Amino acid sequence: ATYEQAYVHEMDRLGVEAPDHRPHATEYVPEMVAVIEQLLARDMAYVVDGQGVYFRAAALDDYGALVHRHAAELRESAGARVEVDERKEDVLDFALWKAAKPGEPTWDSPWGPGRPGWHIECVAMALGILGEDFDLHGGGDDLAFPHHENERAEAVGAGKRFARTWVHNAMVQVAGEKMSK
Repeated sequence: ATYEQAYVHEMDRLGVEAPDHRPHATEYVPEMVAVIEQLLARDMAYVVDGQGVYFRAAALDDYGALVHRHAAELRESAGARVEVDERKEDVLDFALWKAAKPGEPTWDSPWGPGRPGWHIECVAMALGILGEDFDLHGGGDDLAFPHHENERAEAVGAGKRFARTWVHNAMVQVAGEKMSK
């Protein structure tokens, strides 16, 4: 809350108009669980006992479409960012729900205590606030893959239209390095 208050204070000082909503992911956990349940019911996800729930990338015919890459091409570079979990069906599959680990915040779910994956948080909040079919979604080009591709996959996999247009901006470079956060 301290950093959020500081951010709001600075935006006010700059004269930036306040948004209509300031969602917190923790307020949307039931909605996240509901989307995951929809994905499981549509065979777009699967449970790995003791690990969590994963999205089944191969079940989405056009996985990779947002970044204009075929799944086979994405598989070639998989593992470059994070260590690949051998219990996954496919290296492109990603966590929707992660089983509880000591020291992490947890919530109850049909798959046991745990926490949501990064992408499902954004999907649930966008669907809850903007609805199933909205005009514009965007962010830095560093979010196009995997974050936005995985958001799109989750929403489409659950039968939602989601964003009609995706916009990605380049990063500001300072002395040849990305300025971020």
